[in-house]
Amino acid sequence: MELETALEAVRGRGGAESLEQVLGRYNEKNRATFKFDPADEEKRKKLCEGILNILEKDTKTSCQVACLEALRILSRDKKVLVPVTTKENMQILMRLAKLDMTEDSLEDVSNFPVIVEALKCLCNIVFNSAIAQKLSLELNLAAMLCNLLKKCKDQQFVDDIKCFDLRLLFLLSLLHTDIRSQLHHELQGLQVLTQALESSFSIRWTDKYKAAEEHDGSPLSLQEADCAIEALKALFNVTLDSWNVHSENESHQFRYMAAILRHCLLTMGPTEDKTEELHSNAINLLSNIPVSCLDVLISPSTQDETVLKYNGMNMDAIQVLLDFMEKRIDKGSSYREGLTPVLSLLTECCRAHRNIRKFIKAQVLPPLRDVSNRPEVGTTVRNKLVRLMTHVDLGVKQIAAEFLFVLCKERVDNLLKYTGYGNAAGLLAARGLLAGGRGDHWYSDDEDTDTEEYKSAKPNINLITGHVEEPMPNPMDEMTEEQKEYEAMKLVNMFDKLSRDEVIKPMGVRPDGTMTPLEETICQYQTNEQDSSDSD
Repeated sequence: MELETALEAVRGRGGAESLEQVLGRYNEKNRATFKFDPADEEKRKKLCEGILNILEKDTKTSCQVACLEALRILSRDKKVLVPVTTKENMQILMRLAKLDMTEDSLEDVSNFPVIVEALKCLCNIVFNSAIAQKLSLELNLAAMLCNLLKKCKDQQFVDDIKCFDLRLLFLLSLLHTDIRSQLHHELQGLQVLTQALESSFSIRWTDKYKAAEEHDGSPLSLQEADCAIEALKALFNVTLDSWNVHSENESHQFRYMAAILRHCLLTMGPTEDKTEELHSNAINLLSNIPVSCLDVLISPSTQDETVLKYNGMNMDAIQVLLDFMEKRIDKGSSYREGLTPVLSLLTECCRAHRNIRKFIKAQVLPPLRDVSNRPEVGTTVRNKLVRLMTHVDLGVKQIAAEFLFVLCKERVDNLLKYTGYGNAAGLLAARGLLAGGRGDHWYSDDEDTDTEEYKSAKPNINLITGHVEEPMPNPMDEMTEEQKEYEAMKLVNMFDKLSRDEVIKPMGVRPDGTMTPLEETICQYQTNEQDSSDSD
């Protein structure tokens, strides 16, 4: 009923009620509607066309807001966007969003609701329409959004405008790789977005890459947190290929960004969930920053700062990363999306920065004392990470194992001490280290010192399980020789059947530590034996 009434109103046959009143009632009823009746599809298309015809004319602000709210609701349906996604209609919405302005500042506050609603409409349309995405490139929408973002920098009451401007930039950079490249290389997107991110926090700089820590600072407002999150997501898209720094200016830009992200990690949102979302997006962006620029996450500690120090360095941000990692492990689901980014970031930080590695190892892999339980049994961070080394998701278990391996300075003997051979076998096989040795990266020569408890227990540790086992009775002690031979042949036949049916494939280890089919290993061994006897 409301749809019919709204359609009549935009055609100018609304009766006594004004267009604004009719659309207001339609908007109120459909505010939370995301699924629409397919039978009314043509009517909704005509309603979109009628609304755009009205918006093309000069109408009062309140009527424009009502029209844009209705269009925003209708644009949730991909099937009605055909009449909307034309160059002329996109330009109407861009004009209402003040994206075609050339003046130095925005107009008065009374027009801000129109700008916000127009930006919301553009967000829905760009997200739901491939045609709109192509038109965005043709109309140079990204450049206009960057220009509007600069105008929001020094003005009050523009948080909503900035938030949806950033959201639209995020969507464009997500859905169109050409726009991502344009933002990075032509529009100074890194600088513009970094400034937008910084403006979401009340940062007071005390040094080039160091922000003052406000230990009693209040949490961000919901608007500030949302703006920061949208800026983080847009920056993530723009920096996707930023593994290498090619110039001093780029290095400065990424270090400056990392310093802001450090402040972000130490900032609380208005709610616990919003804080987690904020920190999660900051971690994703940190993963794109060249690892050489991440040294700004730690800084020389001063007397008035936190007591969380290591070798004279402030480790607050690293502790937040560790706490975030453990929280994601405890969550117990969505490891690939939720856990692997922070594990990957910590791994690269540990590989490149000695102080970070030593601080994290002191917490994750403290000196062993009690080895009565298996490494994967317990509630410590080490126990949780070792359990992940045998996770069903290949990507999760690889990054968990890699993280622990780096903490052990890529030394196989050190890793086995903390995890046991059984848990580490997958990583060692993939790296060709089953015969022992160490990885390819160089680490400092400082050695770990074993505790007295570990030294005394070491001779009795089962290398496969990584813990001291209670002595078990030997079942073969009470068998006769015939019984032993029968059980041995039974086992041989079982393995032979599994091998012939290709359920398993017996493997051996080459001298270089890599795996190979067992028959190849036997042939190599026989060849070596033959060569040895010939030389004699």
